[in-house]
Amino acid sequence: MNSPPDADRAPAGDRTSSCDAHWRADIASLVFPVPEHRAICAVHRGAFRTLLGTDPTADACLAHFRRFEQAFKAAARAKIERKRIPPRTNLHLTSRDITRKLLEADQIECGERP
Repeated sequence: MNSPPDADRAPAGDRTSSCDAHWRADIASLVFPVPEHRAICAVHRGAFRTLLGTDPTADACLAHFRRFEQAFKAAARAKIERKRIPPRTNLHLTSRDITRKLLEADQIECGERP
């Protein structure tokens, strides 16, 4: 994913929180930093449409991210590893990437192994 040179730089440290996530109207996506990869991860509105079952607003997308932030971050790490995405290369998540981690978290919470 290409972006303007100054857009959405990841913070220097590893301390990220949902306040670092924000909506980018120009690409209709929520973006959040992946500091250990020194990149930005985007989730398009279409992925949220699938996850939420409705045509979501930017605020609804941000709220869903905040509620399941750990699953989104785990999905980004897993995709980086699975696809061998080089450091400093931005990436995007699909609803399938996120759902996979949400299901794993649900299984672990219920005492099952993923």
